[in-house]
Amino acid sequence: MDVLKDQIGPVNSATTEANSSQSPAAVSPIHLATVGLLFITLLVGVVGNGLYLWVLGLKMRRTVTTLWFLHLVSSSVLITLLIPFFATYVLLGFHWVFGTAMCKLLNTCVSLAMFSSASLLTLISLDRYILIHHPIWSQNHRTVHRAGKLAVGVWLVSFALSAPNLAFRETCEVNRGRIACLNNYALSKDWDRAEMLDLGRQIHLADFVIQFLLGFLLPFCTMAGCYSRVVLKMKEKRLLWAGKPFKVMVAAVVSFFLGWLPYHLYYGLKLYKDVPESVTGAVLFIYAVMSCFNACCTPILYLFVGEKFWEVFRTSFLTLI
Repeated sequence: MDVLKDQIGPVNSATTEANSSQSPAAVSPIHLATVGLLFITLLVGVVGNGLYLWVLGLKMRRTVTTLWFLHLVSSSVLITLLIPFFATYVLLGFHWVFGTAMCKLLNTCVSLAMFSSASLLTLISLDRYILIHHPIWSQNHRTVHRAGKLAVGVWLVSFALSAPNLAFRETCEVNRGRIACLNNYALSKDWDRAEMLDLGRQIHLADFVIQFLLGFLLPFCTMAGCYSRVVLKMKEKRLLWAGKPFKVMVAAVVSFFLGWLPYHLYYGLKLYKDVPESVTGAVLFIYAVMSCFNACCTPILYLFVGEKFWEVFRTSFLTLI
């Protein structure tokens, strides 16, 4: 969904909204395929995650586990609701027609969803680890009230990490009157000066490192470490009935890795000027495919852990009909 992470190049600082009516660049077949995947994700994600929110929020008793899932699915819903804006941007040949304020706001929401999703998945893995390795401490301290405070803290920290988009994101006029929504890391209208370009590259690199470490590498290592310890403990106590928890844990770690690695790879490629457009386009397509899977299917993987969810879902759905 974050198809807007473009490298700053020579641009015209004129950003008048009147230029939004001029002809956009041609749309390549890979971009059309990306748009198709995004709209499929929109339909599946809104319906599926909406049902999950309905059951978790209104039909199930509030526990620590259901609270984690409720916030996790909310993060996926946020991603899916942003799809129409970014699909339109791609469909118009990366011609931004929504104005500067929406350029800043929407990209901040994308970053917010990314950080919150990674943090919530990390909390879930830590919660599983504590339940298995420290059951007495967990029984005394694992409460819905404390879990709620942690969830609120996740959203606040994620917003703080996403706030730079409010400062860096700008709209500018590029070739043939096309309006682009991209990052101005130098925070200057004079983007073509050598000093500004060098400063922009340094800030861009720092921004990428922070997002990669806090939004991907640290959560992934934490998840992998926690689930490895959980699996070893469950094997020791012979609790791996039919191998189901083990399969779900492995699937969760793998889905997180595959879902977010292309995002950071695409963003990292934008640090280099000489990367062919065909390469970034292919990575963009892979990222769109994996994001579709991540937004639609990750909540399902976690909800498979609890049989009670499906029992409540079936009962509630039949009652609704």
